[in-house]
Amino acid sequence: MTSLGNIYQSIEILSKEKGIDPQIIRDAVKDAMLVAARKHFHANEELVAEMEEGTGTIQIFGVKRVADPVTDPDKEISLQDAQKHNPAVEIGGEIRFAKPLDALGRISAQTFKQVILQKVREAERENIFSEFSGRVGELVSCVVKRLEGPDLVVDMGKTEARILKKEQSRLESFSVGDRIRCVIRSVEKAGKNAGVIVSRAAPELVMRLFEQEVPEIYDNTVVIKGCAREAGERTKIAVSSRDRDVDSVGACVGMKGMRVQSIIRELRGEKIDIIEYNDDPVVFATHALSPAKISRVTILDPVGKHMEVIVDDSQLSLAIGKKGQNVRLAAKLLGWRIDIKSEEEKRQEVESQMEALVVPGAPVSVLVDHGIPDALVEKLMEAGVATVEKLGGMTPEQLEEIPGIGVEMVEKIQEAVVSYYGQFESEGDGEAAPAQPASAAEEPQEQSVTIEIGEAPAGAETLDKEQG
Repeated sequence: MTSLGNIYQSIEILSKEKGIDPQIIRDAVKDAMLVAARKHFHANEELVAEMEEGTGTIQIFGVKRVADPVTDPDKEISLQDAQKHNPAVEIGGEIRFAKPLDALGRISAQTFKQVILQKVREAERENIFSEFSGRVGELVSCVVKRLEGPDLVVDMGKTEARILKKEQSRLESFSVGDRIRCVIRSVEKAGKNAGVIVSRAAPELVMRLFEQEVPEIYDNTVVIKGCAREAGERTKIAVSSRDRDVDSVGACVGMKGMRVQSIIRELRGEKIDIIEYNDDPVVFATHALSPAKISRVTILDPVGKHMEVIVDDSQLSLAIGKKGQNVRLAAKLLGWRIDIKSEEEKRQEVESQMEALVVPGAPVSVLVDHGIPDALVEKLMEAGVATVEKLGGMTPEQLEEIPGIGVEMVEKIQEAVVSYYGQFESEGDGEAAPAQPASAAEEPQEQSVTIEIGEAPAGAETLDKEQG
C-alpha cells in the first residue's frame, strides 16, 4: 500500500482549474497506476486499482479466479491454494494479491504522469465539446493569444479557440492582445483542429452583428432571411419586416447610416448591401442584383431553380460585378442559378433560334413534278436529304450509299435536279441561285451561332443576292 501525499487536494485543484468532474480525474489516476504497474511487473495477470477516499491511498491488486482444473495459471488459481488465503472462497470466486508498489521506479512514475495528462486532456476535450457544440453560430468576444503560422489562437476565457486561415478576412490583421468578436464555427472532438473553431469570415458574423446593432432585429420585428458573404469584399443580407409600418432596410441602415456604418467599421470597411426580401423569386432577384437595374426576369426551371435575367447593355457589367461577384452573391442569397444576358445578346439569341426554325431551300418533294417517283422521295427524306439544294450538292457515290438507290435512280435524280434548276434559267431569274451548292447554302445557318455583338445578322448578305 502506498500514499500519494495530498493527492485528493491536488485532484480538487485540477478539477476546478480544468472544469472537469473530480471523479473523472480519480479514475484517470487509477488507470495511470494500472498502466505503470503492468509495465513494471510484465505480468499477464489481471490487475485492479483502488483508492481510499479521504487519504488518497492507492493500492494495486493482482486478481485470480478460483477454478478446478486450472487452465491459465496467470489468471486462475486452484481451490486448494485459494482456500489458504481465504477459507470461505468457492469455485468461481476471486482472490486478490496486493502488489508492492515501492518497487515502482522512475520510469513507472513517468508513465503514470503521461497517462494522467492524456486522460485529463481527453476529459477536457469532451467537456469543451459538450459545452460549445450547442453554441455554434453564437457571437463571442476573444483576445488574440498567439499566432501559429497562418492561424490565430484566441482566448475565450474557459478555453482556447483557433481561427483558421480560411476563416479570416483578407482586410484584417491582428496582433497579440487584440480583442476581437467572432462566431463559433464548429467544435471538433479529435483531429488536427480539435477544439473550438471560431470565424471572422462566416456570414453568421454579419448576421449576429446586425442583431446586436439593430433593435428591430433583436425584438424580431425585422427578420434576417438570408446572408451571402465573400469576406473582405462584399456581403448581401436580405431582411423582411413583420410590421408594415416598419421599413426593414431603413431600420438596418439607421439614421444617416449610423447602424450599418458601425458594422462596416467592425468588418474593416467591407461593403454591405441590405436587400428587401420578397417571397416572389422574380422580385427578390431584382432586389438582390442591385445596384444594377433589371429589365426582366424569366423563370426557366422552377423545380431546378434556374432563372434568366435580362439587363440593358449599359447595366451588364454592373449586374455581373467585379469578377462575377455581384451575380455570384445574388445566386447564393436566392439559392437559384442565374444567367445574366444583355438586351443585345438576347436579341441575337432569339434571331438565331428563328433562323434555325427555317430550313433554307426548296423541299425535295418538288422534284415529283420533274420525274422522280414518290417512293424515291420518301427514301431521300428518310436519309435526311430534305432539300433540292442538299440533293444537288451530293456526288453520285454519296447517293448510291443511300439504301434502295442504284445507278439508274441516281441518273433519274440528276435529270430531275437539272430540270428543276433549268426552269429558273428559262425565266432568266437569279443566276446565283442554281450555282450555289447545297453546302454553301447551309453555311449561313452555321455561322449564325458565332455572331459577335454589333455584327450584321448571319445570312443577310446571301438573302439580298437572292432577292436581287
